[in-house]
Amino acid sequence: MEYRCVECGARMMRLFVQYSPGNIRLMKCDNCKAVADEYIECEPIIILIDLILHKKKAYTHLLYNVIDSQAPAFQGLLWKSAFGFLLLDAYRSLFLERTKEEWGLSMSFASLLWRFQNMLMDVVFGNFMFFSTFVLATRALFSKFPRSLGYKDLLLAILISSYFKMFLIAMMVWECPSVILIIDLFVLSSNTVALKVITRSAMSRCIAACFSAHVVKFLVTQRCWTWEL
Repeated sequence: MEYRCVECGARMMRLFVQYSPGNIRLMKCDNCKAVADEYIECEPIIILIDLILHKKKAYTHLLYNVIDSQAPAFQGLLWKSAFGFLLLDAYRSLFLERTKEEWGLSMSFASLLWRFQNMLMDVVFGNFMFFSTFVLATRALFSKFPRSLGYKDLLLAILISSYFKMFLIAMMVWECPSVILIIDLFVLSSNTVALKVITRSAMSRCIAACFSAHVVKFLVTQRCWTWEL
């Protein structure tokens, strides 16, 4: 596993030395002379708060020093993250559809099944266009792209940085459609920070890549809903 310094992004062979259980010494970076990863001794809630605050150090810790892309469990983590991402996106589409129309017991089972089927197809196709546009945009905008960075790394970075979608679960008890826009904006900004961390590119290029992917997804899903209506 290749570790990174959360301050400057330099490669690290190890982040700490353990002398005994519970007794460790954090390593310093040879490049910036700072502690390589201070989050090792932090509680998970502190890391979560820094992720919400969009601190690049927290994203570096999560994407490089916690998740090992070479580990056998990486593939399983990727599939689980993709499933959760699509499930939350499907619930988002379902909530928006319910706010447009009245769903009641008077609707037939065939009508409900048809709506769910179309909704799931829209979610899958919309996210396919989202990731396709995202990959094409990153390849087109970034002249200096890390060779060691693969499509799986890009995909996992976007999936993990979309953790704000979990707040959609709160819509089950608190129905407020305007909150969805706030969540979408937080997901966009979080994707941008994660992309900057793994590519080490200019923020403007990261914003352009993520914004274009989200716009394409929005236009595709809106067009699908228009055709269905």
